[in-house]
Amino acid sequence: MKASELETMRKSFNTVKKRSSSIKDSPSTKRLIDRVRDIKKYSIEDNEELFRQLKESFERNDIELKLAKTSDDALNIIDNLLSEYDASALAKAKSNTLGEINLKQHLKDKDIDVVETDLGDRILQLKKTDNKPVHPTGPASHLNISKITDIVNDSLDVNVNPEAREIMEVVRQDVLNRLKNARVGISGANAIASEEGSLVMVHNEGNISIISLKDLHIIVAGIDKIVPCLEDAISVVKLETIFATGNFVTSYMNVISGPSKTADIEKKLLKNMYGAERVVVVLLDNGRSEATAECLYCIGCGNCVVHCPVYNAVGNEFGFNNYLGGRGVAMSKFIEDDETCFNSGLYMCTLCGLCTLNCPVAIPTNEIIENMRKLSTDVGFYPKAHGKIKDNVSKNDSPY
Repeated sequence: MKASELETMRKSFNTVKKRSSSIKDSPSTKRLIDRVRDIKKYSIEDNEELFRQLKESFERNDIELKLAKTSDDALNIIDNLLSEYDASALAKAKSNTLGEINLKQHLKDKDIDVVETDLGDRILQLKKTDNKPVHPTGPASHLNISKITDIVNDSLDVNVNPEAREIMEVVRQDVLNRLKNARVGISGANAIASEEGSLVMVHNEGNISIISLKDLHIIVAGIDKIVPCLEDAISVVKLETIFATGNFVTSYMNVISGPSKTADIEKKLLKNMYGAERVVVVLLDNGRSEATAECLYCIGCGNCVVHCPVYNAVGNEFGFNNYLGGRGVAMSKFIEDDETCFNSGLYMCTLCGLCTLNCPVAIPTNEIIENMRKLSTDVGFYPKAHGKIKDNVSKNDSPY
């Protein structure tokens, strides 16, 4: 990342710190932290039973469930669904899971226009190159208004002024125009309630509401998003909001429990009144079954990278795809392999533990990375300088 982008990112992060400082230590938030930690621990330990219950709930709610062992499996499922709707364009919401499977590049190669509906993600999409996000909920936090103005003017062939509202309105209109004929929307989910078979999504812009009105709504989520019930799901997303944005609640909280339907004419059930005629959930494993349990506790708030000294120094080169910072490095081992984990910044981490101290669910990321370094060394992935020192010690009883 450029020095100017790092400076802007750090300013954005400081804003989040100030905004959240007044509420994250409140009695209600502390109670919520304890509750969510228990929810995540139970959910990961009892994932198989919750999954069994979820399948029954989805069937009851007329939600189609597809299982994807790998990212390729997920992409193949999505390809088949899009072919059914002859989709040449689709509306996309912000989703780290969709970034994990590289959906945009995959569909771009098939000449399908993936339109980001989140403003920050859309700005990065218009940027075309070097457009990796820097925060889970604030993907363009490293770009100042002057840079964003240039991106929008160059990409959309307009002459917008460096004024936030004017930029927002131009991008919004462009997105809506591109989606006029789109029949498919795709998103992730912040949490999935097993008992009710409901998917919870939080957003401020109202864009997920647009996506859920398309004929087909595809939802891609990891198996780690499953929790026992709707009350638990709401608790998870509320805590995520507090630590991600510094607000108690977002503007919108969508709970999707099936396709759009009505029974107002002689109690005959009709689908597709205003919203989706089909809701298809692609439940993704992609290494999660083999992952260190604590890695799966993550609620996606991004508070770890906000406080990480390494991330604040080097930016999003520390991490893997949309999974940023140390937790992203850790997940890359299970999603990809040891070499990817090494290249994602396994040895960048200082092991200072600030990520854990600032994680609402206390993921011991520094301990996980320390253990992974040993495993990585055992299979031959470690800094060359360390290898020379090891060899010198072995041959000369000295590092020199």
